[in-house]
Amino acid sequence: MDLAYIPSPSVGVVHLGPIPLRGYAFCIIIGVFVAVWLGGRRWAARGGQKTTVADIAVWAVPFGLVGGRLYHVITDYELYFGPGKDWVGAFKVWDGGLGIWGAVALGALGAWIGCRRRGIPLPAWADAVAPGVALAQAIGRWGNWFNQELYGSPTKLPWALKIDAAHRPPNTPDIGLYQPTFLYECLWCIGVALLVMWADRKWRLGHGRAFALYVASYTVGRFWIEHMRVDYAHHILGLRLNDWTAIIVFIGAVTGFLISAKRHPGREDEVEPLIDGDGGTTGTAGSDGTATGADATADGADGAGKDAKPQDAVPGDAATPSGADPVPGAAPVPTAEDASASAEHTTARDASAAEVASAEDTAGKDAPEPGADTGKADLTKADSEAPKVVTEAPQTT
Repeated sequence: MDLAYIPSPSVGVVHLGPIPLRGYAFCIIIGVFVAVWLGGRRWAARGGQKTTVADIAVWAVPFGLVGGRLYHVITDYELYFGPGKDWVGAFKVWDGGLGIWGAVALGALGAWIGCRRRGIPLPAWADAVAPGVALAQAIGRWGNWFNQELYGSPTKLPWALKIDAAHRPPNTPDIGLYQPTFLYECLWCIGVALLVMWADRKWRLGHGRAFALYVASYTVGRFWIEHMRVDYAHHILGLRLNDWTAIIVFIGAVTGFLISAKRHPGREDEVEPLIDGDGGTTGTAGSDGTATGADATADGADGAGKDAKPQDAVPGDAATPSGADPVPGAAPVPTAEDASASAEHTTARDASAAEVASAEDTAGKDAPEPGADTGKADLTKADSEAPKVVTEAPQTT
């Protein structure tokens, strides 16, 4: 008698009237929501808009579901095609059967379409959602528990999984307790998510490296877990097909990580265009939340105007900011040379007026009275006043 084990659910679907609620589908839906939520927070922390991840997920999730189902049907075609098989079952996603490799591959295509429409780099978006995708896998694996599928070899461990006889394939040993591979993969995926978030925070992974780390880390665990499973699978050179897929994907992820680190060290400076109220692009959001582009240029111009000092002005450019073009239709700004010429002209004009006024005053004061002698005294007075007029005139060159 087995004293300790993990029980399997008696049913994998609950009906609310005519609506069936399947545990497998429920786990996938919850996983998608968790991935979008966490990805949105990470994307916003990198300077993007929090809703962008959800907008692109509208493309990525359907593509991922189709890709996951295609991979499962292609690699396990004998379950749906051949004598006595119903090919319609290939479309029954709710009965289980999604391949993570196909889901990631086709999901990436959908994400690429969404990113292209939004004008953002796919690697940056993938880095933001990588831990969330790992958590989504961890939650989705509980769908295998509801369906009592994809379990491991027989075991007597206290955390063994009990599988009902109705869910044991003909080639499965007639033992009720098996390795809970769904639980192992769930815990592994949680560890991968924590690893990616820690590494990203420590080294600021960018340009797809966080996503590559997630893929490489997951494939290591998947290779180990795949060896425990006893469900039917195609073998090549003694290894299950998914083992070979894990090896190839691992090599690709590590290679991509190293190439990205060499070509693009650090993280992206810009992750998403900023959209103004009129729907036009005004700049870009940086990975540290700062604005660049037109917005940053405008801010820089304002700062230059506020910090300008009078002593920094250059003669001839007193009223014009450095590098600024003259405004069409505006009055010309007087330069230092214009001001000097105007001052000389004003001085000469004032001196001439003073000369005329002095002459008129002298003439009025020295006008002879009727019968007065206007001889030598008048000539002497005029001579004495003449030099005054000459000395008051401006000296021009």
